[in-house]
Amino acid sequence: MSIRNFKTAFSIVFALILGFIGLSIGLAIRSAIPALTVYPIWLETFVGFAKVNPNYLNGVTGALCALGVLFGTIIGPKAAQTLINAGNSLEQMSAKDKIAVGFGTVIGIAISTPFFIFGSRNAIGLSLAILLAVAFVYLGIRATLSMKDEFRFIGGAAAAQVVEEANPTEGCKILDTNVIIDGRIADVCRTGFLEGTLYVPGFVLDELQHIADSGDSLKRARGRRGLDILNNMQKELPLIVRVWDKELEKAAQHDEVDTKLVKLAKALKGSIVTNDFNLNKVAVLQGVQVLNVNELANALKPVVLPGEVMMVAIVKEGKEPNQGVAYLDDGTMIVVEDGRRFLDKTLGVIVTSVLQTVAGKMIFARTRSEDEGDTFDYTNNRDAPGGGFTGSTGASRGDYSRRGPSKKVR
Repeated sequence: MSIRNFKTAFSIVFALILGFIGLSIGLAIRSAIPALTVYPIWLETFVGFAKVNPNYLNGVTGALCALGVLFGTIIGPKAAQTLINAGNSLEQMSAKDKIAVGFGTVIGIAISTPFFIFGSRNAIGLSLAILLAVAFVYLGIRATLSMKDEFRFIGGAAAAQVVEEANPTEGCKILDTNVIIDGRIADVCRTGFLEGTLYVPGFVLDELQHIADSGDSLKRARGRRGLDILNNMQKELPLIVRVWDKELEKAAQHDEVDTKLVKLAKALKGSIVTNDFNLNKVAVLQGVQVLNVNELANALKPVVLPGEVMMVAIVKEGKEPNQGVAYLDDGTMIVVEDGRRFLDKTLGVIVTSVLQTVAGKMIFARTRSEDEGDTFDYTNNRDAPGGGFTGSTGASRGDYSRRGPSKKVR
């Protein structure tokens, strides 16, 4: 049964039950009014009118029945949603928590049973007994949940030890939504450079599912790609989902995803794997270890030293006069002094300096002079391979891959 059908059926049944309760109260009043001889003074007008006009009691009975149905129709959907939310929470609880809740409920009902026996004689006593039962059940559940770790008799001490060894939360790697969608983390894990258990919290999975259900086609594609990556990782890698979410404080359940990640990493004594610059800074400030995929990618870029010679293709003009801009295959930007006149040509340049920025690495270079062995042919020979330009290495311009001007600097 779907959630929508369940809510509709529950609302109808709830309305009928309250309508029946209203009808029962009306019939009880109808049978009790004629026999009343002593009653409070504020009921004198009602009782007197009811004794004179018996049909008035029929109207009161029908009104109470209709009021019960109306009240049930209004409250029914909310009560059904509350029941659905309770079921979702119960589903996410661990087996030990569920057993603790069951014990707490039994203890609360057992303690409140004597109050039901003595309070069922009248409506006031029954109402007080129900109120006490709810209070005792709540206190029983809180008490058993606080002692769940002491329930060694559930499965034995050996089983508890196995569970503790099977859940090595300390040192786990908690994945962020961005790094899952990015996809590079799967390749890093397959190489074996990232050790330990990978953990995907439930709120990250919910956010990923929300993105996959977005009305925006681009967001929807990104979300579905992230879910596909998680499915593949779960088949190949030690990936755990939702299991340790209970370690997160209940007060943090309504916080933002980044805040939850930091608090959960503290509780599990784990690390956050992300490529979010802001999350990286916030987590480091709070003492949480962060593994940033972007920093790893920058660290793995080839090292370029001043004085090194490289072949580049000038693809666009620079910001300063006479500057040209080229790109390496990994997207690293190279600013070539006096390179504007070689636009759309490939030439050898000499590295002068390397600048490491937040966005990545930037290389500054200059063109090679004739006394440095520049034997490139700058003639406009259109018949030459690669558009009439051939370097000293004998390779034409078409032999070098380059990024177009529309590519962004990483």
